[in-house]
Amino acid sequence: MAESAFQIQYRQEFIAGFEQTQSLVRDTVTTEAVISGNQATFLVADSGDATAVTRGLNGLIPGRADNLNQNTATLVEWHDKPTKTNFNIFASQGNQRQIMQYTSMAVMNRRLDSDIINELNGGSVTQDTGAAAQASLDLTMYALTILGNNAVPLDGNVSALITPAFWAYLMQTKEFTNAEYVNNKPFTNSLTMFRWANVNWIVHPNLPGKGTSAEKCFMYHKSAIGHAIDKGGIQSKVGYNEEHDYSWALCTAYMGAKLLQAEGAVIINHDGSGYAAQ
Repeated sequence: MAESAFQIQYRQEFIAGFEQTQSLVRDTVTTEAVISGNQATFLVADSGDATAVTRGLNGLIPGRADNLNQNTATLVEWHDKPTKTNFNIFASQGNQRQIMQYTSMAVMNRRLDSDIINELNGGSVTQDTGAAAQASLDLTMYALTILGNNAVPLDGNVSALITPAFWAYLMQTKEFTNAEYVNNKPFTNSLTMFRWANVNWIVHPNLPGKGTSAEKCFMYHKSAIGHAIDKGGIQSKVGYNEEHDYSWALCTAYMGAKLLQAEGAVIINHDGSGYAAQ
């Protein structure tokens, strides 16, 4: 006869697994809500680096045309639809319908960021910092100088997407906590975003090459890249199929990204292998 009869307690509130669940990037680019259609066109206008002129010998002031460039972001439909039978929902631990909605929204937010990152890494951005190196003040200033040489303004709209390894190296530089550089103290801010050297820094877990000696980080101005999405945004729906006795959650978005000004973005080649898991 058994001396004890142990009981197992199952916690009904689920614990979220480790993954990116929110978009970290969309607020750093130029956005457009599309009412209808499968394309959104962004107009980039400048003088074409024109210089001032004097009146001609004929007494007339020479005219010129503005430099107008239309860039089109093509929207693509993206979906994520987890499904579970009613028996699995009944027999499983936790609120399975809530879990479906939660994970589906996370998938779509990652897709949104991926569209923007793919534009930054898609070959149209030809400026980079050369051979991969560990993050430092020098590497940071190098990227900023590349943008500055292209007349990109340091107006608070320059952002940098960096890997956790890049962030780890920055945390060890004395300038990182120097009041001359810091707008908000990085040690008291959220891990995912802080402001330093007049740049918005975003620690992103899904950049190309993360954890290797060939990490791709990016620094860019908000006007360098556009993102368009259906006016309704990411649509989240839930439902039940009575005939086949299963529940579903569906997230849908029509969206697309487009690099608008290549000179407003730079790839920072970073060596993050020193902080890769062994």
